Amino acid sequence: MVVSTADSILGRVLGQAPALHSYSISEVRTPMRDGTELIGDHFAPDSAGARGTVLIRTPYGRGFPTSALNGRLLAARGYHVLLQSVRGTFGSGGAFRPMAQETEDGQDTVAWLRGQSWFDGRLATLGASYLGWTQWTLLRDPPPELRAAVIYVAPHDFREAVWGTGAFTLGDFLGWSDQIAHQEDGGGLRRLLGMAWAPRRVAPGLTGLPLPHAAVPVLRGRAPWYREWLSHPDGDDPWWEPYRAGAALAKADVPVLLIGGWQDLFLDQTLQQYAALAGRGADVALTVGPWTHFQVATRAAGLVARESVAWLDQHLAGGPAARRQPVRVYRTGQDAWHEMPSWPPPAEPVAFHPRADRGLTTAAPERPEGNAAFTYDPADPTPSVGGRTLTGAAGIRDNRRLERRSDVLTFTTDPLPTAVDVIGSPVVELAVALNNPYGDVFARICDVDERGRSFNITDKHLRLDPATPAGQVQRVTLALDPCFHRLRAGHRLRLQISGGAFPRFARNLGTPGGPAEGRHMAPCLHTVHLSGTRLLIPVTVRP
Repeated sequence: MVVSTADSILGRVLGQAPALHSYSISEVRTPMRDGTELIGDHFAPDSAGARGTVLIRTPYGRGFPTSALNGRLLAARGYHVLLQSVRGTFGSGGAFRPMAQETEDGQDTVAWLRGQSWFDGRLATLGASYLGWTQWTLLRDPPPELRAAVIYVAPHDFREAVWGTGAFTLGDFLGWSDQIAHQEDGGGLRRLLGMAWAPRRVAPGLTGLPLPHAAVPVLRGRAPWYREWLSHPDGDDPWWEPYRAGAALAKADVPVLLIGGWQDLFLDQTLQQYAALAGRGADVALTVGPWTHFQVATRAAGLVARESVAWLDQHLAGGPAARRQPVRVYRTGQDAWHEMPSWPPPAEPVAFHPRADRGLTTAAPERPEGNAAFTYDPADPTPSVGGRTLTGAAGIRDNRRLERRSDVLTFTTDPLPTAVDVIGSPVVELAVALNNPYGDVFARICDVDERGRSFNITDKHLRLDPATPAGQVQRVTLALDPCFHRLRAGHRLRLQISGGAFPRFARNLGTPGGPAEGRHMAPCLHTVHLSGTRLLIPVTVRP
């Protein structure tokens, strides 16, 4: 057996045992039911004792890093790998219609595999983000050959990812559409230059109005789906049915490994997937680390590779158990991993009350605290800073500059006398009145250290119902995204309340009309009634 030096180095970098096999790579063409052919690379181990087949379907091309981190790594350890470009990308036939096209094409690919002499009837799927979405569409009707799935940072309901807060997730999905529109513009250096230029290229599409028209010079007709997404904001619209694979959560009957990040934009769906599968008694494991979406493929590459190979070795090749406990999660603030039998562990809520002096205390006020107000102006929108985003400066960021703005309210505790472990979804119960019925709210909690730096932990955005009359107090509940964080002794807990986070979410323009047509703007005064507002923090139950 001859294993290349590059594969040996890759294995060592990713913390893998030595490679077991040399392998060959050949291009294959897979016919779909409509006659379209999809192009793929078949990584074939040079051994009669192959360990099964791993299917990876991607819109991002078959080169580095997927070819190395998945194709070469797995083939060198005895797995056949089919790395396939989905319809309309990188040489595959047909037109690319993101998400909506994958159900039939995935099933047709498995049907083709059944006819290959090297396919032994043992199949697994693997991949992150869009590559995970292709797995959920297959799991809506799992083929009998499927033995395992490895799904990283991926949605099962794309409509919820785009419109789940009531506001269009603008920055991420214009940025993603731009990436797809330009990803095949040459190769090598030209592609790298295109990626570097992307933020400046996309900017006019974020700030211009109406949004579909502003995106025309950015996308240049190459991403027709973007206008379609903007034109269908209604969650009950049957148009979104091909973008929803939630039925898989009730049908998946194979062992599933889920990997997510506390700062990944699909975190909420990863935890929903775990809860649904675990609730049915399915064989599911969960790993959540301190990562953003892209860090799962960079900072976490070694850990992800080790856990993935171990999962495949157990469930496809009959190897030893991959994990000691089903759940492995990283506690931020403590910077430590924890293993546990399930998620979430027991917690109990502690209520914090905002005060007129901008304090935040567990002591309920003895008399009404009055109000606090700010004006959200869509012409100068409150910016987004960090958080669970796909594009821009994602993840944990210092919020001090944001908090100095007049359109951001903050309420802060005294230094904590002991450490507090936050686990699960904090909840903001907000009493707010608007002088303009068209408005949003954005709530965030931060960990303020001894130096005064304010680092975001978790947040939630919500578009309010414009049917509520102006001036009427609305009582809304915002369940912030789940977290697992230790507030250290001496740190302070801070609650932020504002009217938006742009361009992460599209601005509420303060005027009637659909998001695809809006062009006129008006400010909105938000009055927060402090006596009707509180923050519920779930804290670890101490034995």
